[in-house]
Order: sequence, then C-alpha cells, then structure tokens
Amino acid sequence: MPALKDAVLDALRTVEDPDLHKDLVSLNMIRDLEVDDAAGEARFTVCLTTPACPLKDKIKSDCQEAVARVPGIKDIQINMTADVRQAPVDAGKAPIPGVRNIIAVGSGKGGVGKTTTAVNLAVALAKTGARTALLDADLYGPNVPAMLGVTGRPRVADNRIVPLQAHGITVLSMGFMVEESQPLVWRGPMLHGALKQLIQDVAWGQQDYMIIDLPPGTGDVQLSLSQTVPLTGAVIVTTPQNVALQDARKGAAMFAKVDIPVLGVIENMSYYLCPECGHRDEIFDNAGGENAAKKLGVPFLGALPLNTQIREAMDRGRPVAAYDESPFFTVYRDIAQALAQQISMQNAKSGNVFAVIPPS
Repeated sequence: MPALKDAVLDALRTVEDPDLHKDLVSLNMIRDLEVDDAAGEARFTVCLTTPACPLKDKIKSDCQEAVARVPGIKDIQINMTADVRQAPVDAGKAPIPGVRNIIAVGSGKGGVGKTTTAVNLAVALAKTGARTALLDADLYGPNVPAMLGVTGRPRVADNRIVPLQAHGITVLSMGFMVEESQPLVWRGPMLHGALKQLIQDVAWGQQDYMIIDLPPGTGDVQLSLSQTVPLTGAVIVTTPQNVALQDARKGAAMFAKVDIPVLGVIENMSYYLCPECGHRDEIFDNAGGENAAKKLGVPFLGALPLNTQIREAMDRGRPVAAYDESPFFTVYRDIAQALAQQISMQNAKSGNVFAVIPPS
C-alpha cells in the first residue's frame, strides 16, 4: 500500500464513532479507499450503522478534518452510505426472513397515541432511507390502514401474503382482511395463530427495520410475540399523566420478564404549543416521561406535542412524518433517529456491527 494511502488510513483511525467509541477503521466503516498520490486526492466511503444516524454530519466532518491534516492531500471526496446490521437471534425463535431488526411499540394502557406514534416512526425511518415495514398487531383494533390512508386486500403469491405499500413503507394489518365494522371475537389461541400467520406467511422482502404496533396492555399478543419472534427491543409510549406513567412502568416490567430490552420511552401529548402565539403549555405534567425513563434506566427518545393538526392528518390518512413541510416532521424524524441510534448501539454490544471484509 503506497505511503500516502497508509497515512490517510492512519488519519481515519483517529476518527471515532461517537456512539460506539471505536475508530471507524476498526469498525470496518471505511470502504473503497483510493488515493491518487500525484493529484493529492483521497476518495472513500463511510458506511454508517444506519441511514437514520443523527451524527452523520459530524462523522463526515471529522473524517474531512482528519484527512485534510495529511501532508500531500489536496482534495477529499467522501461518500456516505449505511448498512443496517441484523440483531442477534435467540435460540428457539424463528427470524423473519429478510428482516434485520424488529421493534415492538407498546403502551401500558390505551389512549396514549401508541398507533399514531408507531405509524409515524415507521414513516420517519423510511424517510431517512431505511427499508422499513410496519405490522399492525393490534388485531382487535387495527387502525393502521386508516392512519396510512391505504385500502385494498393483499394478494397471495407463491403461497405467501404480499403486503401493501404506503408512504414508502411495507405494511400489513388485519384491517386489510376484514370489513371495517366486523369485530374479531377470538380467544387467545386464535389470536396466536393469526399473529403467527401475519408474521411468518408473508413475503416481507428485505427490511432494515420492522415496527410492530402492539395492542395496549400486557396480554396474549405481547406474550406470543416475545416467545416466537426475535424482537430487537421494545419502545414504550406514554403520556405525562401519572396513571399512564404507572402503566408504562408495568409495560416495561412485562418486557423485562420476557428478556426483551426496552430501547426507550416516548412521551406523547407532552405539551400544547399555541399555533397563534407559540406559547408552550404543559397540560398534564412536566417531564413525566423523561423521569419515568430515568427510573427505568432506559433512554428517553423524545416528546411529542398535543396538537389537533396531527390528529386531523392521521384521520385523513396523511401521517405527518411523511411530509417535510409539516411542522411536526422534524420531531418525529429526531425520535426515529434516536431509536435507530439505540438499535445500533445495542447491536454493537452484542458484537454485531459489521462483518469484517478482507481488504481488496
């Protein structure tokens, strides 16, 4: 390897991933390094652990500054890409073919905006460039189709259900299979069988993330999922009210009992922001979700406002995370990035960041 290329690589060894606290070369995040000695040009790719990385600009800037200090380098071209790694799979649980990370979104009680959060999280992840699927596991109250504004029935090909597409995500719900007014009067074993079919008999394709919208509470669906599917982790949605926070802690305890890590807490309906004057009003309480996360020892992923525009948009099947011009696009994007960040760090702790690729 020419001396100048060696020097560039050594410079990149001084750049650390801010989350993983290891240098980019050791993490195999530097790819396709080319150095033109005569022209003083360095070209390489930085392969991040997720396209939703909130620190992408910092990592690129750090690489730029490190390589610029190498004598003889006059021009630097950096290509930023990402490769989401698959979470480790526990023995006895069948992975979903093609799906790398499975995240359950749950709540201890109903009425906290769990489905609204799950839908917008999935859409926000897709907006960052991540291949994302959404499974509506709330079999008794499948509201995902209405919130995405998608109708129709999935087709079957090669004995597998083909999900629908909406707002850049792959989506499947029991709501596509039954009439809107038809109730499901099922006992536990029937729920388990239906859920298993929605997961295993589906052509999901290649997905970086699958968001699963759970029913509220700690019942049969949660237990069935934890026993059969290799969940990467769970997200707890709550509101600042004391009763919601108590139930959120119960939900977190349930996931702990079945060895599912809680990736973080999201506080919905956290505050009201006046559209006229911009005054922020803490209607229920202040920082309840953040304090609950601290007590649970898990990350606080972010707070979402109470706003009629979000409700109206979801009722029309237009999730706010899908539209850059929405005043709420940024808050959902930031929470999605925080979630992706936690997933990357968890996979790193399991030693599953990047496979080592032999140098060419």
